[in-house]
Amino acid sequence: MAIAKNYPILSNHFRKHWQTRVRVHFDQAGRKLRRRNARLQKAAVVAPRPVDSLRPIVRAPTIRYNRRLRAGKGFTLEELKAAGIPKKFAPTIGIAVDFRRQNRSVEGFEANVERLKEYKSKLIIFPRKAGKPKAGDSSAEEVADVSQTVSTSAVFPITQIAPETEPRAITEEAKSFEAYRTLRIAQSDARYAGIRAKRAKDKADAEAEKKK
Repeated sequence: MAIAKNYPILSNHFRKHWQTRVRVHFDQAGRKLRRRNARLQKAAVVAPRPVDSLRPIVRAPTIRYNRRLRAGKGFTLEELKAAGIPKKFAPTIGIAVDFRRQNRSVEGFEANVERLKEYKSKLIIFPRKAGKPKAGDSSAEEVADVSQTVSTSAVFPITQIAPETEPRAITEEAKSFEAYRTLRIAQSDARYAGIRAKRAKDKADAEAEKKK
């Protein structure tokens, strides 16, 4: 490497034994078993509650993937309010809450509200003290017949929505349409609308003065 002017001489360290620091992953089978045992152990600890929480249905980000549905981080406060669930009570019954997410569409809002109502209809709440139920707790018959659901996502799956209509045929008019040019012209018209209106007004005033 050539050195110019009065720059310091470079000291490149190219003798690092990187082969001894390469990390391999030959323990994938063992880790798979370890994760499975951890899930079973957690399920036994939290029984009869499920291991995971109920998640909302959201769209994947960007135009490229927004046709796909996936599980979000948590429900919004508006969705919880519409479903009649207090925001501080929701995490205690296995509902994930996201205080930052906002609803951008009516369809997504209504879908998540219906998801919460369905979950609420199937929910079984155990009393804090056995034999002393309070308002809102499930009956003794429901508590006696309960069985653990390991995964909430298995009971409330997220199914992809198929398009209702077939893609429209592209016409010759659509092929000849110049979207970029149309947008640029609209942007230019909006930018110079005030200036052009003022020029037209001044011109009309000048014509009126000449007629006098």
